[in-house]
Amino acid sequence: MTEKKPELLAPAGTLEKLKMALAFGADAVYLGGKAYGLRALGGNFTQDELREAVAYAHARAAKVYVTVNIFPHNADLNGLPDYLRFLQEIQVDGLLVADLGVFMMAKEVAPQLPLHISTQANNTNWRTVCEWQKLGAQRVVLARELSLQEIREIRQHTDVELEMFVHGAMCISYSGRCLLSSYFTGRDANRGSCAQCCRWKYALVEETRPGQYFPIAEDERGTYIMNSKDLCLLPYLPEVMACGVDSLKIEGRMKSVHYAASVTKAYRAAIDSYVKDQQNFVVRQEWREELAKVSHRPYTTGFAFGRPTAEAQVYGTSSYEQNSDFVGLVRDYDAATGYALVEQRNNMKCGQELEIFPPQGDGWRQELRDMQDEDGESITVAPHPQQLVHIRMARPVEPWTILRRDIGNDMEKG
Repeated sequence: MTEKKPELLAPAGTLEKLKMALAFGADAVYLGGKAYGLRALGGNFTQDELREAVAYAHARAAKVYVTVNIFPHNADLNGLPDYLRFLQEIQVDGLLVADLGVFMMAKEVAPQLPLHISTQANNTNWRTVCEWQKLGAQRVVLARELSLQEIREIRQHTDVELEMFVHGAMCISYSGRCLLSSYFTGRDANRGSCAQCCRWKYALVEETRPGQYFPIAEDERGTYIMNSKDLCLLPYLPEVMACGVDSLKIEGRMKSVHYAASVTKAYRAAIDSYVKDQQNFVVRQEWREELAKVSHRPYTTGFAFGRPTAEAQVYGTSSYEQNSDFVGLVRDYDAATGYALVEQRNNMKCGQELEIFPPQGDGWRQELRDMQDEDGESITVAPHPQQLVHIRMARPVEPWTILRRDIGNDMEKG
């Protein structure tokens, strides 16, 4: 028996990221408005952009879920009813909430909005999930702190839609409910302003020895004791699919368009391959390599197979790693001339070997030899941010195709 095909849900911090995620295979995206979400620095959408985003997604048979998942104080409720009515008017496909008061307000003022319970509501057992369903929730986003076995048990006890995280950053908190940021900086992570204090480097100070800093690990530079590795469950897709969840979620509204495209395409290919031929499914090396090309911390399975050990943390640095740079984005292609109109996103110059990474199908590599500015004049380098250039392509390309290069690989050849 083949498990049902789950929705692939991708992050969309901006309208461009939304379009990129959908081009590279997402079934749905989640995003936030300018208020009431938990990513105040994630770009986010004005009301006009929200209207455009929903229309764009629906025209492509995709869904849009909007986050209203802060833990509001009294003042935060001002204006919320009108915002909820607006989201209902533009026909968003789901509202992500964590607070019971917001949940009940949405039922009252925007009863047509499907309600999804955010992971911030700490949904860790089947009884909680069942109660949210009784209250009218259409979907429950499960806590990151659950094992696959626990998720299977929850599935057995309820028929509400279930959503689980399969990829992205993990924070030292409980399902995203963090106190460190507010305590250290006054920025309330539970109201959208996380300062990412768990990524800072710490040392130990004993109360009677002020000014004396003791290393927590055997390294005099200190240690990043709360700096978790990133979640990645793609290599364990059969086990994930066996849980019977309805949506597989990628974290990353504050990540780049390159991240949105690359991670989405890898999971899209893996899910489709598994559903097509479950018995002969194998995790392809190319998918693993794709996930290494985007900015990320070393990967971990999180809580999927039990409580994380010390190996789930990164102690020496809070830096990201990646082995590929996003250098250009195809905006258009002229089949008559073979030139693509490319928007520069990083240093590009003739002599570099580029990887061509399209939304659909396999990519290829070619050396950058023929580049022109907007006036048709030959140039050897594109130094200006988001400069528009024309590049002769070895094969036809479609809009949203990414041009990237291996880090450290300029391959200058005269």
